[in-house]
Amino acid sequence: MKPIDHFNLRSFDLNLLIAFDALVSERSVTKAAHRLRIRQPAMSHALATLRILLADEVLVRTGAVMLPTAKAVAMAPRVAEMLRQVQGILTAEDRFDPETEKRIFRFGFSSELEVFLMPGLTAYLQHHAPGIRLLARGLPRNEVHTLLDTGKLDIAVGCFDFGLERHCGMPLYEQSLVCCFNPDLIDPDVQITVERYLALPHVLMTLKDDIQGCLSEALGQIGQKLNVVLAVSDFLTALATAAAAPVLATLPSRIAHQHASHFGLVLRPVPLDLRIPAISMVWSARSDRDPAAMWLRAAVASILKKDIQSSNF
Repeated sequence: MKPIDHFNLRSFDLNLLIAFDALVSERSVTKAAHRLRIRQPAMSHALATLRILLADEVLVRTGAVMLPTAKAVAMAPRVAEMLRQVQGILTAEDRFDPETEKRIFRFGFSSELEVFLMPGLTAYLQHHAPGIRLLARGLPRNEVHTLLDTGKLDIAVGCFDFGLERHCGMPLYEQSLVCCFNPDLIDPDVQITVERYLALPHVLMTLKDDIQGCLSEALGQIGQKLNVVLAVSDFLTALATAAAAPVLATLPSRIAHQHASHFGLVLRPVPLDLRIPAISMVWSARSDRDPAAMWLRAAVASILKKDIQSSNF
């Protein structure tokens, strides 16, 4: 197929093709002007311009009527079909059927949110949209917006900002923290005071090059530092470490309540007022009105809302 010559087409006013179709159909400058709701002099100017550009009279007077030339007759069906296609493109509604949609969506998470959301979302999709597949990956906050901009990521769920004009988003839920530990290695009968919390060794989660992990900003706000002996990218490693060593693991309460007991850990409140950002869902403004993406984002929000309502964390 011959490529479109955008440069040469740019010099041709494509509105003239609309005028051409009206003139050939109506065979009258006056009727064509009425059809396009413009004044007769403007239509006469359009006809004069077409005659110059096409090197053809387009319409010629034969007695009391005007008839299209042979060239105009040959062009008319193709011009009319092109205009119908353009009209169809401009007026067509995006159709989306979750039962038949086949598409891969790329999600970005921190590790605890991936395990928190993906099982329920996958089960939901298998029932309602079996052709939609998910590719999930963990990533730090400083990479999210770039990946959304380049199309390498469709949706990000985590402590992510969406104030920029090129990104859209919605808050999902507020976060709180708890600390967990092995009661055989740290005495559970001794209260976790501020002094003890700061003194005990810690394992934290991080997706960046910071030993204070995801709590670095919250700790900085209150002017404190923890005795961190290990920072890991996965919450399961943090829980497994707390089960094996006399350390505290400070984690989001939602994930800790779900999984700490599997490692034989007990939970205690964090004695510091550590404010961490809310969990949000973020996407590129380019996909804001994509029907499939809108449907999937609504499913994510609904699943998380139901889970929050059914828990006390």
